Amino acid sequence: MGDGAKRTGNPATDFSLALLSAFVRNGVRDIVVSPGSRSQALALVAAELERSGSSRLHVRIDERSGGFLALGLARETRAPAVVITTSGTATANLHPAVLEAHEAGIPLIVVTGDRPTELRGIRSNQTTQQDGLYASAVRASHDVEAPTGAPDEAERAAALAEAAVRAAVGAETADPGPVHVNVAFREPLSVAVPPLAEPVTGTLPTMAGPHALGRQIVAVDGGPRTVVVAGADAGIHAEELAREGGFPLLAEVSSGAHFGPNLVVSYRELLRDESFGGAVERAIVFGHPTLSREIPSLLTRDDVELLVVAPTGEQAYNPGRRARIVGGVRVGDGIDVRSPEVRGWVGRWVFASRRIAEQTEREAGPAAVAPDVEKARSFEPADALAFAAAELAAVRAPVTRALLAEALWRYTWPHDRLVLGASRLIRDVDRIVPGKKIAVHANRGLAGIDGTIATALGIAVASQAAAREAETPSGVTRVLLGDLALLHDAGSLLVVDGEHRPHLQVVVGNDGGGTIFDGLEVAGTAPAEAFDRVLFTPHSVDLAALAKAYGWHHSVARTKGELDQALSAPPAGVSILEIPLTR
Repeated sequence: MGDGAKRTGNPATDFSLALLSAFVRNGVRDIVVSPGSRSQALALVAAELERSGSSRLHVRIDERSGGFLALGLARETRAPAVVITTSGTATANLHPAVLEAHEAGIPLIVVTGDRPTELRGIRSNQTTQQDGLYASAVRASHDVEAPTGAPDEAERAAALAEAAVRAAVGAETADPGPVHVNVAFREPLSVAVPPLAEPVTGTLPTMAGPHALGRQIVAVDGGPRTVVVAGADAGIHAEELAREGGFPLLAEVSSGAHFGPNLVVSYRELLRDESFGGAVERAIVFGHPTLSREIPSLLTRDDVELLVVAPTGEQAYNPGRRARIVGGVRVGDGIDVRSPEVRGWVGRWVFASRRIAEQTEREAGPAAVAPDVEKARSFEPADALAFAAAELAAVRAPVTRALLAEALWRYTWPHDRLVLGASRLIRDVDRIVPGKKIAVHANRGLAGIDGTIATALGIAVASQAAAREAETPSGVTRVLLGDLALLHDAGSLLVVDGEHRPHLQVVVGNDGGGTIFDGLEVAGTAPAEAFDRVLFTPHSVDLAALAKAYGWHHSVARTKGELDQALSAPPAGVSILEIPLTR
């Protein structure tokens, strides 16, 4: 069987050992398991692979949490994580994570245990139609007959694993995403797994380039007045193009490009201004814009030339179905970023954005402005007393959404990770925070609140493990989310005994319900009682009691001073920081 493994004589165990070992040989490092009888051989092999130092094992009781944990691991590492479940409803609980991975292009391998052919279609216990369950959301789907112990089964298992990994990373297609491997097992379902003589090692295959999708890399000239739009997961190439071409950069906070000299933070306001948004003649789009209405409004205008850069993914962002889809963009020889025309175009946007930010800061009051200590030292006593009073007032100021967004951004460093849940708060961060080159994650494929804590746990585990292996500083992972997103994923707070608890701080803006719905057009006309019950969905959950039940540290920050203290020195391990907010 290779890798020092011995045959046990049990077909389920031998096939599982060959399959999972081959996953590791093809670059998989993380395996997530939820307990179940039909998948027991796979689970026990995963435990042996961890014991031998071949891979990392993560156990979750709830398959839905396990799916999003695997998604977070894969999102951070860009290598597929394998998630294993038993048969029946367990497989359906993975569907939300599979859909997010599909839309976001995240490599993920789902391995589900199943009943053999003779037990299907006869109402056998815990048996349903698992083959094809995830339909078009997976890059490949394999329904594997129950192993019988045939001489070539180990080789077939290894070939299956290699094909699944290559499909998940887009090695031939440049279209990474989830893959489903449905494996039937007959009784006896497992035996003890023999110890591996040495660790299994391997290398991840490389994703194909944009040529696999028939998309070309094109050069752009300096004719039309151009902006670069960076949506979720756009990456640093968006910032590089904007800087090299002298284009204003309209980069969402989860883009990976929210930094640099050409960044326009107040892009919403400027796009609504005819002298700015109305003057745009060409837009070059990276990633998946989701955080504003102004961007789609710009991109669907008939008078704006639209280039969408999509080096990966068969499905490309294409509002209005009028974009030219390309594999990459480079700056042509005709652009001179030092010319008055180019400098004037980008300078107008950047300086106007700064003026808007300064005005917003002034309107927010003294709590939003850091005290000038050096200036205070030169004050006369009366001035110094006034300064001290103002500083004290700022420290005692209640936390607002804007203040929370600014503080969280300020306390996040390049070796940290910031995860932004789908809520009102991600939009507040996007509107306010200045440029900063830090790692920001968000599940914007479908922009749902599902699995936010589990995803953040996966990102924290993977990033901090990589830091330890590289002997570099290991930061903290913070996730900012609303109270409904926390409650929706409360089960993911359960980290089973024996699992490593990463340094993760969950920051919850608790306004007692879904205030994001208050922005709907119907909010002002629908009966308040009906609106609150079915949309705002008020609750009175004691988050401190919830945290205690799962063994998480809990604290509350009501003022700027308390918030600064909590963010500057988060507790070791897993913690919840609750921020009471007004509706």
